[in-house]
Parts: sequence; C-alpha cells; structure tokens
Amino acid sequence: MAAEALVIPFLSLPLFRDLKAQQLGEIARSAERIIYHSGDTIVAEDQHSDAAILIVSGTCVRQTKSGDTTKEEILPEGSLIAELAMLIEVVHPATIVAKGQVKGLRLSREKMQELMQSDLDLASHFSSRILKRLHAMAKDLLTVDSLLSSSADLAMTAEQLMLEKPATARAVQ
Repeated sequence: MAAEALVIPFLSLPLFRDLKAQQLGEIARSAERIIYHSGDTIVAEDQHSDAAILIVSGTCVRQTKSGDTTKEEILPEGSLIAELAMLIEVVHPATIVAKGQVKGLRLSREKMQELMQSDLDLASHFSSRILKRLHAMAKDLLTVDSLLSSSADLAMTAEQLMLEKPATARAVQ
C-alpha cells in the first residue's frame, strides 16, 4: 500500500487533524505496517508500550476484566490504540485482541520523537492537542465534582428535614 493511501486513516483522528500533508506523509512513511491474525494479542493488559497502533482494516476487541467476568468492546477500523504510547511510556489498561485479520500501522515512540525533533511544528501540534484534551477533561471533572457536591448538599438537606419533622410532630402533640 502506498504511503499516500496510508495517510487517509489519519485524517479522521483528532490528534492528527490539521497537520500538513507533508507531515502526515512523513508519519505514514515512518509507520511500521503490521498484520495480526484472528486471536492475536495486539496489546496486553499491564504491559508497557512503546508505540501506538492505528487499525487500518479489520476489527479488534478490547477485553477488560472485572472480577470473574470479562467485558468486550469492539474497536473498529480507524481506532488508534495506545495513542499516547507514541509520545510517552504507557502501561496498557486492557488487552486488545484481533477478531479476524487486522492490518495496522505501528507508530513507534522512537520514530515519532525523531520526526518531532526534525519538525518542531509537529511537536507543538501534538503538545497543543493533548493540552486541549487535558483542559477539557479537567473541565468535565469540575462539572462532575459540582454535581456530586450539589447531590451531597441535597441529601444533607433532606436528612435534616427528616430529623426536624419528628421534632415538629412531637411539639404539636
């Protein structure tokens, strides 16, 4: 598959959006083409990773364990597995297994760092995209915190009313 055709899957991913065609081409050319067969483990839970994997074709399943049960979530074509692993060291929170043949692009941290060292705009782009996500996540967490605080206040008010009602009822008798 030509490098130009490999650029297409990157276009739908927010992290790569707004990069120049030349930058996307360099990323696609530096990516390792990889094929997984049905049942192959793409990433394993609790294992360190040094690369992100873009699913170009095929389907994978993310398996997460909760006690004795395993939950499965389908990851379709276009999914980017372990996105941050191409930039920093990460530990996989789940196992991902190929369901049928899966073609992917492996974006190693080493190659990405080389690209970012030779193109500081690329490094700046990734940095700003991740920073925007962190800000959005912080905003969402503040919203959840506010909702939880409001719920706790309502629960305390309801509890106080319940405690006051019996006293009011006794005073009336």
